[in-house]
Amino acid sequence: MSDRLAVIFPGQGSQYVGMGLDLYEQYPEARALFDEADEILDLRLSRLCFEGPEHELNDTVNTQVAILTSSLATLSAMGGMGHLDAAAFVAGHSLGEYTALVAAGAISFVDALRLVRERGRLMKEAGCQRPGGMAAVLGLSAEAVSTACDQARHETGAIVQVANYNLPEQIVISGEHKGLERAIELAREKGARRVVPLAVSIASHSELMEPAARGLSQALESVTFTEMNIPVVANVTGKPLKDVPAIREELVRQIVSPVEWVASVSFMFEQGASTFVEVGPKDTLTKMTKRIAEQARATSVGDVAGVEGWRSGTARQTNVGVA
Repeated sequence: MSDRLAVIFPGQGSQYVGMGLDLYEQYPEARALFDEADEILDLRLSRLCFEGPEHELNDTVNTQVAILTSSLATLSAMGGMGHLDAAAFVAGHSLGEYTALVAAGAISFVDALRLVRERGRLMKEAGCQRPGGMAAVLGLSAEAVSTACDQARHETGAIVQVANYNLPEQIVISGEHKGLERAIELAREKGARRVVPLAVSIASHSELMEPAARGLSQALESVTFTEMNIPVVANVTGKPLKDVPAIREELVRQIVSPVEWVASVSFMFEQGASTFVEVGPKDTLTKMTKRIAEQARATSVGDVAGVEGWRSGTARQTNVGVA
């Protein structure tokens, strides 16, 4: 098997108070990026990342730009995509797809920052208009979870659907509370090992986000995209995006469609990417990667220790066990 590199970027849920602080203090490149974000947004985003408060950082309007900035600050400290010569693919989980597009040269950091800020605002607004929730179903096949959602929707008349195919047996569902509650009951009846309601008030990657998708489509009209320097593997299809029109379509569809993360990682691995490096806060995708592609090497880089390990060529390669 060829030893190709895939660079992956985390999505919402990976944030934590203190993320990026050591990078800001150690690397001028990272400091410049955080400072630029503060100026563009007219918001002390850096202070929010470094000091909190946590409830403000967890507000989706702030969370999305915070993770984008922190992930790209990490990448800049590593030397940027220009120094990752072996990179064959980039991909990001949900919000992380925007980070991947910046890394691939398809959109500028400034445009991505403004677009992601608007995305967060639109999603929050859609969640207020049509409240919902999400839950992680563990130990049940994707087919069984999808069947549970279909049955719950038929019985209740409420929207509920698969939102994330994170692992072969870790599926996140999303929708209106009535439908979600019934789908959870059905998943347990079908033998789910565990069902964990998520602490969110927004039903991401469901039809409840249709107003956000329409608003984002309008926002995209004023954004300039260019051809990608590195293939970006899309959330919606699990395959590389072909061109600029495909990018625009992907970003709109992504809000209301499931994240095909299992398919994305499987595709990159099958195409020879045997080493994955997750760039950004925490190591959630690193753990998922090893569960999806058992023979892959997975490394997470999100702080000074990770960057120095990467720079020295001794980045920790982990065989991640069951989370």
